[in-house]
Amino acid sequence: MTKSILLGRPKGVPAMRAFEHPSSRAYARLTGALYLLIALAGGFSILFVPSALNVPGDPAATFANIARQRALFNAGLVGDVVMMTAEVLVSVMLYFMFRPVNATLSLAASYARLMMVAVMAAMLFFHAASLALADGTMSLNSFSEAQRVELAGLMRHVHDAGVWIWQIFFCLHLLLLGVLVMRSGFYPRFIGAGLIVGGTGYLLDSVQMFAFPEATTLETVKIALLLIVTLAEIGFALWLLIRGPRKSTSAALAA
Repeated sequence: MTKSILLGRPKGVPAMRAFEHPSSRAYARLTGALYLLIALAGGFSILFVPSALNVPGDPAATFANIARQRALFNAGLVGDVVMMTAEVLVSVMLYFMFRPVNATLSLAASYARLMMVAVMAAMLFFHAASLALADGTMSLNSFSEAQRVELAGLMRHVHDAGVWIWQIFFCLHLLLLGVLVMRSGFYPRFIGAGLIVGGTGYLLDSVQMFAFPEATTLETVKIALLLIVTLAEIGFALWLLIRGPRKSTSAALAA
């Protein structure tokens, strides 16, 4: 029975039982599938939708785009919700997966990722405020239409600035996760190294955007690091989904 649990979901056991065995391949595959879901939903809602709707430095044009493409904007919100829901599940599942390696670091990594999700959720309040101001849902009789749009633009700027905050927590998560991956023996060490080295790109992006927006050298280094961590995360997700933990390590931990 132990061998069947380590190699995958036992025959006749419902799919939900995969949550009960963090060292099993079924558990790893479910985690990997959720990880890829985060990548797809996040790529759509964080990268594609803003690039299609935002006009830098022109709040009026941005909200005019949103009004014309409201379906795309709402789809982006759905993507945010899907991503954050999957993030909560992945945070907890990674904790149990790496708890045998180091319980303290695994818990800290989980908390850091959950803090990232909390910031992302809080950002949506400013998103809602900016829309209410821009489309006239919120009645402000003492403000002209131009003033409402400018205030809406400020709310949207605060929303976007939330990225600088959640990236700090995500950087911490990736550093800890990288250490756990490298120490575990479950997965290739180069994946852990990629998470550690590339994860600093998120911190560098926050520092650059907040303090040095014109620094082209930081921009180049940041892009290189973010490319590394993207490849490492996708590689980790695919390894979880296709291969799962190494048998010898799983068997040793279960013994």
